[in-house]
Amino acid sequence: MLELIFEVLGEFLLQAVGEALFELGFHSLGEPFRRPPNPWLAALGYTLFGAILGGLSLLVFPDNLVPEAWRIANLVLTPLAVGAMMVIMGAWRARRGQPVLRIDRFAYGYMFALSLALIRFFFAA
Repeated sequence: MLELIFEVLGEFLLQAVGEALFELGFHSLGEPFRRPPNPWLAALGYTLFGAILGGLSLLVFPDNLVPEAWRIANLVLTPLAVGAMMVIMGAWRARRGQPVLRIDRFAYGYMFALSLALIRFFFAA
């Protein structure tokens, strides 16, 4: 009897926690487009977008694009370079009078690129 109660309670907790995490994921995906954004949820949203793009990139480019010896350097340096590039793009947009997007800030661009790079680092053949 006690085992049945634990199974039912465990199943409930699994579904409740899973649903809460799923809902948080959907809220964070929409957060980068909301005004004003919650910066933590927006960062999570950009991280999820980067991970999704990293997964999709594996469908097109399943093999590593950099030599094996350079994979860790690529994992560290590429997100830093992409974050810096996004800052430059944001400054360029601001000079032209265009709206600056949230991803045009270093932290958001870095999180997007890092999550994409991590997916490719761990799952590319």
